Amino acid sequence: MDLMHYEAKQPFTQQHLLTLQDWSEDDILQCLSLALKLKAMQKAGQKQTCLGGKTLAMIFAKSSTRTRVSFEVGATQLGGTALFLSTSDIQLGRGEPISDTAQVLSRMVDGIMIRTFKQSDLEALAKYGSIPIINGLTDEFHPCQVLADLMTIYEKKGTLKGLKLAFVGDGNNMAHSLMIGCSKLGIDVAIASPDGYKPKPAYTAWAVANAEAHGSKVTVCTDPLEACRDADVLYTDVWASMGQEGEAAKRMQDFAGYQINAQALAVAKPDAIFLHCLPAHRGEEVTAEVIDGPHSVIFDEAENRLHAQKAVMSLLMGGGKA
Repeated sequence: MDLMHYEAKQPFTQQHLLTLQDWSEDDILQCLSLALKLKAMQKAGQKQTCLGGKTLAMIFAKSSTRTRVSFEVGATQLGGTALFLSTSDIQLGRGEPISDTAQVLSRMVDGIMIRTFKQSDLEALAKYGSIPIINGLTDEFHPCQVLADLMTIYEKKGTLKGLKLAFVGDGNNMAHSLMIGCSKLGIDVAIASPDGYKPKPAYTAWAVANAEAHGSKVTVCTDPLEACRDADVLYTDVWASMGQEGEAAKRMQDFAGYQINAQALAVAKPDAIFLHCLPAHRGEEVTAEVIDGPHSVIFDEAENRLHAQKAVMSLLMGGGKA
């Protein structure tokens, strides 16, 4: 499949990006195709104006490097404006109902990206607001990261369907979103997590149903090497995410051995690539040998947050144009 010239099966009609489970395979492929085109245009110095005169409100309850920079720079490159709103600086952080915030912002801006804890907060913004809502990360899902991951995999492998991705570590928002996004595109997914840290059964069930419909397979196990065997893509995340700092010591013990290292690379395919959503803790979930080695494409992946999120903003706020 040539994603640069992908022909959509139907018009893009999504209003929000709350989770990739809401998007069809065609929706995701349209987004990836547009991301590749926007990246090529940016590299060629071609002007992009689809967000001209429009403003994205960026609400942050969790700190960020890649999410803030990619959305703010992306909106600017598309001709728009991005407005940073920390929850400590706005009334939402002082108890204003989300329904009020949603209705007020809907009258002032053209879209909201929120990076927060509860998925229900996004759903409330979408319910009470009248503008696009974009999930910049919640405790349940991280769809923008997975769009960048899929874009990177396509760039490095030239295809998506029929590949295998192995994720080793906590069955967290990254595991959930990877299972959902990959299973919708025909990519096999194997998740290796310790007992007590596996992905939520409801989201695993979504992914399994997606896989059955799209000719892929979802596996959840406890053996990292079993998951990594014959994988085209190796992936991991930190053992303790934001909000879990108090569990860090226990997690260090529970996740011992759940690491992408030379042994994991040895059982994967020889040309396997390594991905990480970052920030990374070398010596914990991944060895320096892997993350700084020839299989790692983490900085291409990080850059693609910019291009993938520009595609999301273009589709949801700019009429799908560059």
